[in-house]
Amino acid sequence: MKTSSSVLFVSIAILFAISNAQIEQTKMTPQLTPPTGQHPQVFEKVVIKTLNCQYLLFLPEDYEKKQQQRWPMILFLHGAGERGNDLNLVKKHGPPKIVENKKGFPFIVVSPQCLQGQWWTEKGEILINLLDDIVSRYNVDTERIYLTGLSMGGYGTWTLAAAYPERFAAIAPICGGGERYMADKFKNVPVWAFHGAKDNVVPPVKSEEMVNAINVRGGNAKLTVYPDAAHDSWTATYDNPELYDWFLKHHKNKKTN
Repeated sequence: MKTSSSVLFVSIAILFAISNAQIEQTKMTPQLTPPTGQHPQVFEKVVIKTLNCQYLLFLPEDYEKKQQQRWPMILFLHGAGERGNDLNLVKKHGPPKIVENKKGFPFIVVSPQCLQGQWWTEKGEILINLLDDIVSRYNVDTERIYLTGLSMGGYGTWTLAAAYPERFAAIAPICGGGERYMADKFKNVPVWAFHGAKDNVVPPVKSEEMVNAINVRGGNAKLTVYPDAAHDSWTATYDNPELYDWFLKHHKNKKTN
């Protein structure tokens, strides 16, 4: 049986990590300086490093009772205001706020914290290795892994899903944005984006451009714009049960509108 915990610290070694230091070994063949002119050479570099982050982990109240059940999972990326070393900040918005009082929430929820001064768009390697670690240790239904985030986390949602589209059954970026060249990556990833019409932090056009580009390329994306909302379009979104019903309709290997 896999173990559970409310807050975990993950340290994932790439290759065979033997210390917290990054060890680099570079080989160049041949070792002697070649004669002048153009000659074929071989470059090889082995990099060993440690990845780590702290995060909140929520397991539904029936998780222990239903040991054979595979659970859907939400990976949640917070906004810029929740960066730092205090995990209580991550509980301010979204799923980690909801599950504080809703123990029957029917998803495993993983909510990592980004360090101060850093950005989710730069943390794809840590996030995907965290996801691998969670899947290896908990009863996750890998056909129903969902990704969502707000503001800085909305940008991170677009970026991470574009880098690893095969990992997610559906995504819900909120008041974020991506690059239109990413659109091809979302042909098989259902998208429901959200934005406030009066957002003066991240313009709504950032979501509009992504959704339009995906649909032009044959994808399945939709956008909800709240006419009276400013930057906070996440409260209404995460409080809406329809979002979670929409998540659960989607499995990686099944096409659903």
